[in-house]
Amino acid sequence: MDTLYERLKKYGESDYYGFHMPGHKRNTDLMPGIDLPYRIDITEIEGFDDLHHPSGILRDAQAAAAAVYKAEETFFLVNGSTVGILSAILGSTDRGDRVLAARNCHRSVYHALYLNELEPVYLYPRFREDLQLNTEVSASAVKTALKEYPGIRAVIVTSPTYDGVISDIKAIADAAHEHDAVLIVDEAHGAHLGFHPYFDDNANQKGADVVIHSLHKTLPALTQTALLHLNGARADRRKIKRYLDMLQSSSPSYVLMAGIDQCIRMLESGGREWFEPYVERLEHTREALGRLKRLRLTETERYDRSKLVLSVRDTDLTGRWLYRKLLSDYHLQMEMAAGSYVLAMTSIGDTPEGLRRLEEALAAIDAEADRRMSAQCGEGERRFPARSMFPRARTAYTARQMEEMRQRAAAGTAHGGTFPQIRALPWEKSEGYVAAEYAYLYPPGCPIVTPGEWISGEAVEIIGQYRGMGFVIEGPEREGYIEVLING
Repeated sequence: MDTLYERLKKYGESDYYGFHMPGHKRNTDLMPGIDLPYRIDITEIEGFDDLHHPSGILRDAQAAAAAVYKAEETFFLVNGSTVGILSAILGSTDRGDRVLAARNCHRSVYHALYLNELEPVYLYPRFREDLQLNTEVSASAVKTALKEYPGIRAVIVTSPTYDGVISDIKAIADAAHEHDAVLIVDEAHGAHLGFHPYFDDNANQKGADVVIHSLHKTLPALTQTALLHLNGARADRRKIKRYLDMLQSSSPSYVLMAGIDQCIRMLESGGREWFEPYVERLEHTREALGRLKRLRLTETERYDRSKLVLSVRDTDLTGRWLYRKLLSDYHLQMEMAAGSYVLAMTSIGDTPEGLRRLEEALAAIDAEADRRMSAQCGEGERRFPARSMFPRARTAYTARQMEEMRQRAAAGTAHGGTFPQIRALPWEKSEGYVAAEYAYLYPPGCPIVTPGEWISGEAVEIIGQYRGMGFVIEGPEREGYIEVLING
């Protein structure tokens, strides 16, 4: 039986002429020299099924993905993990429900909270000052919150995090299910989990009700491709599917879906043969980086070892400086920089040469840092936050209520005997006000401040430190300022 890609390729080479979308009509002569996959880019035509009502090749492809990932039911996502997270949360809650959400979740989680006017109870990840790293959300914190806040409909956690930290999903699932709450796991960064003993199992195997994977992050799939998995009877499958129909494109890309299918077939037919040499190369690199004198390869107890977190905490450098040094001098593009580290993501697509270049570059930078630090007879000045990126905050209003405040302020409508005003204040003067905007670093896209929260002095200090290192704070309309509620 043909894979989706094979069928598309045959169609592209056939004499079928299409009086249908897309407008390029598979005519590669329109833009000669442009290497885009026009030949296999089609719409829902005879023989190619329909993602929103699959009954043929796409139905079979999704079933194959479910089997590979040990899920009961799986759906292709062509709008990235974002559409899976939105659909999972909206499909698992009703307007105004209370949910338990990890504070280090991706911004798409906060968008779902806004859309359904949900009341969030936040779970804060632990922070290890010795590693300068946010760690896991503990199962005990989940249990405590579920007892303290009755009526929680869903628990939402990110595992692995952007930095590779894995939480105890099995224990969190048991706690959530004891209170009849749906467990939604944003496992976008863990699509490779479960395919080699070197890595942890995926959340489908640990009791999660809904799991979202970004194939493109850690596997050979095209950007924007992801999967949503459903398990058990707690998740409202019909409602989640309805949101997928609403939020996914009604013209899903067959190029993207073919990429998903090819990735799944690779995992299905011989993924181990790709993972075995990758794991050997990766472990060799980790051993080499573990011998550095000043730069530190960092990880936590439960960790996705495909992530390479290189800490500068024992140097006079910053993560941003190291990021730029690797890019400008060695042409090595890291995934992200934080205050005290850079993150390099690896996958089965990495070559021995690429990993060797990283090892050599970091060895050279480390040697120079060691010479300089030895001459200084000590450690350099710390120029990164010595605390979690997620300061604990008190909530005054939900994000949706803040939007309503904004609308009333724009209309000049009286509110509680006063006129609410939204005003942009410099960051250094914003402490004690209620935020009307998000503030986050991207990547990773996890908010430091969310609309409706009181801005703490800690948040102001953290943002000031990141800005001082040259990071751009995204979310606010105006650089250096944040909109806040006045007289609300």
